[in-house]
Order: sequence, then structure tokens, then C-alpha cells
Amino acid sequence: MQEDSSHSPSYTVPCDDYVHVVEFSPFSSGTPASLLAYGGNQYVVVGTCLFQEEDVEVEGIEFNVLRAFHHELRVDALAWSPESRLDRIPTIRLCTAAADRKLRLLTSDLQDRHEVKVMEGHTSYINHLVFEPMEGKQIASVSDDHTCRVWDLDGNESATFRLQSPGISVCWHPKEVFKLMVAEKKGTIRFYDMVTQQAILSLESELLMSADWCLTNTIKVGGVSGSDWLIWDITRSSYPQEKRPAHIDKARLFRWSRANENLFATTGYPGKINTQLIIHHLGHPQPVAIGSVTVGSGLSWHRTLPLCVVGGDRKLCFWMTEM
Repeated sequence: MQEDSSHSPSYTVPCDDYVHVVEFSPFSSGTPASLLAYGGNQYVVVGTCLFQEEDVEVEGIEFNVLRAFHHELRVDALAWSPESRLDRIPTIRLCTAAADRKLRLLTSDLQDRHEVKVMEGHTSYINHLVFEPMEGKQIASVSDDHTCRVWDLDGNESATFRLQSPGISVCWHPKEVFKLMVAEKKGTIRFYDMVTQQAILSLESELLMSADWCLTNTIKVGGVSGSDWLIWDITRSSYPQEKRPAHIDKARLFRWSRANENLFATTGYPGKINTQLIIHHLGHPQPVAIGSVTVGSGLSWHRTLPLCVVGGDRKLCFWMTEM
């Protein structure tokens, strides 16, 4: 387990309020810049990021706020639609989850059109959500109510998967859009066929806090349990291939890099003051980087760069990894 030999963030961006969730869009914006959304108490901000690694004329990071949206409650989870683009006719579409057990689909042309569609059905806290990645016409969400629900954009439920414990993470296959991964708190991860609505494969572990499907190499699944990170190879065993201690306290989130199938990050539980971020590489016994964020929350990787972001107290912190 790691003591805090912390690296400072590569870049920081000041924010007006505490950041509870932050997500890079995993989809191209149609421009050189990446879309990024962050949210907290009654707000969601949508902006673009461009880094010096992408454009030599940028010093460090160029962050532009496109729009701030009022949100009735604190944002607890957030997902990007592949329909969000900035070329041609700009469109922003994302979905949020809040403590009132509702999803909100936000759609904006960044001018006068701004719509909010409220989706109701979950009976407890919503932990994670994701858009179908090819066309963005469906959303899957998992909740403490022991369900994974799939919605169309009008808010109708097209499928409901009953779980045996709270749903903590949901991921959609990037190419085979009939495959959905659902992770449960009790340690089971199931892959569902959306056509037959049946489980086609399951993985097992101890209690899970977070899990993620490696979308650059979909035989790999990662997660955190207790203070450990776990990696499965779904072609070899339903039990983890690797398990290592990461955080001194409990681990909170696991996210694979979108740029490198061997790179992933974990965060610790928000402590009294600081949240620990550790960036790992499967080929290295030691962490690639260790960071710390004051009351940090959220974790997301850039679409093409080995760079991740964590939200904090009135700031976003970005770590670039040397590959």
C-alpha cells in the first residue's frame, strides 16, 4: 500500500463550487478539443479542454466553459451521449442522476434551446449510468434498488434486469451494442445480451465498490474491493487474475484509460481532507503516479491522451501520465 509520495497535478482548472462528478466525453466532439462536464450542488458545467500535448500553441491547458446548467439537486452521476458534437450544428446531450432517484436528460444547442427530460422509475439511489455508445438512443442505469434499467430517450423503460444486490457500475460494449456489463455490490459482474435479456457470462469476487470494462480490450475487466484493485481476464476464469493492495483506506473508484489498455486509475475513499489517486500500469509493479486531491470526487480518462481528471474543492485536477 502506498504512502503519500504525491505528484502534484499536471494541470488544474479553478471552478466556482465543489465538484462532485466529472466526466470527459468518450466520443469525438468533431473538433480538436474534448468535451468535459462536471457537476455538483445544483449545477452542471459543460466545457471544452485542449492540452499542450495536442496543440503546441496551448500553454498547459485551454479550458472554455460552453454553458452552465441549473440542476435542481446535487449531481451524483453523469454520462455523455455520442450525439454531443460541436461541429455542424452544436448539440450537447448528457444525462444526470440525483438523490431524488430520477434521471435527467439535458439537451442543448448552446443557444436558446435547452430541454430537460425527467425519467422516473428507480426506487433508490442511482449509482452509475451510461449511454448506448453507437447512436445514443438508450441509457442504462444501476441503482441501490437492485435493478439495472434501460431507458429510451422519452423516459420509457425498455428493459429491467433484477439484481441480487445494489448495482454499482454499468458499461456498454463499444461495438457490440447488445452487450451490457453490470456490476453488483456483492461482487458479481454479469454480462447481459440485450436481445434475449439473459446473462451470458458472470464474474465473481468479494464485495465490490466499483468496476469498469476495458473498452480497448474487452476481455479485461477491473474493479476495486476493500483496499485492493482486481483484474479479470474473462476468457480465463470467473475469478480475478490479479489482485493487489492499492490504498491505505478503502478504494472507491476504478477506471481504465481509453488510450492504453494496460493503464488504469483508482481513487481512495474521501478521507477527512484528502482523496488519494493512484495511476497503475499492468507492466509495472509500482504505481506510475500517486496524487492527492482535497475532498476529491469523481474520476475520468481523456479519450485519446493518457490523462485523467478528478474533481475537488473548487477545482479540477488533471494528471498526465508519461507513456
